Amino acid sequence: MAVLLIGEVTDGALAVDATAKAVAAVKALGDVTVLCAGASATAAAAEAAKIDGVSKVLCAEDAALGHRLAEPTADLIVSLAGDYTHIVAPGTTDAKNVMPRVAALLDAMIISEVTGVLDADTFERPIYAGNAIQKVKSTDAKKVMTIRTAGFEAAGMGGSATVESIGAAGDPGLSEWVEDKVAASDRPELTSAGVVVSGGRGVGSEADFALIEQLADKLNAAVGASRAAVDSGYAPNDWQVGQTGKVVAPDLYVAVGISGAIQHLAGMKDSKIIVAINKDEEAPIFQVADFGLVADLFVAVPELTAKL
Repeated sequence: MAVLLIGEVTDGALAVDATAKAVAAVKALGDVTVLCAGASATAAAAEAAKIDGVSKVLCAEDAALGHRLAEPTADLIVSLAGDYTHIVAPGTTDAKNVMPRVAALLDAMIISEVTGVLDADTFERPIYAGNAIQKVKSTDAKKVMTIRTAGFEAAGMGGSATVESIGAAGDPGLSEWVEDKVAASDRPELTSAGVVVSGGRGVGSEADFALIEQLADKLNAAVGASRAAVDSGYAPNDWQVGQTGKVVAPDLYVAVGISGAIQHLAGMKDSKIIVAINKDEEAPIFQVADFGLVADLFVAVPELTAKL
């Protein structure tokens, strides 16, 4: 058996954390080859070669691959698929765009958000907002999967895999890049941060969300939000944590003014330590919290920030 793992390459840089966690998830399935594709991917390929458990790195540089378009990337992956039994990617936004297309072209089912690899054909994934774990056994000749990396420890960085340059499969011309609009931030990236501070509907307004940001800055943390807070306009969409947002598993997750709806818990309940601040002592968030403070957030959060 052999695994082709799609490395997450953005603007020539490898998302090392997500890629290393995906390697850790699948390395028991066989030799792992990492594909780094982009208009510039040499530096990313060199970084991927350092990950423990990677036996080989394929580096594909082509202008058609430069903006993470699904069609040319999927065609490249399919052109390489013949040598592999498992085609895998970390469950990022890009992978959710590319991998279903890969599965369709290979006439295989896609097994998304894998949290456990039981054997070469059998995998675990959460369903019903994480309230049940589904065991999936696939009979497809090639398994196409995305990995929920939050549940895995990253592989080490002591490897020395070989790097091979390959060409792109060509551009089918089905879509084109227009522009990227990326929010600039000095804070850690939400899905890989060690500490996350999230605010919910209880924060009350976009202006008061500054309390959450100030606490996050003191903790060098990423900022998250519940869907209720995002829908109310208190926080931008890319801060949303939950079933329809981002899945995080930091060392510390601080939930402020978040009631703990099942959809939000699905995105953060694997956090190592959960701290909840809410004035409603019956809030469901306290059922999963390691530490709970029943208090008015407008008093407790400024006090906590000041003491930090």
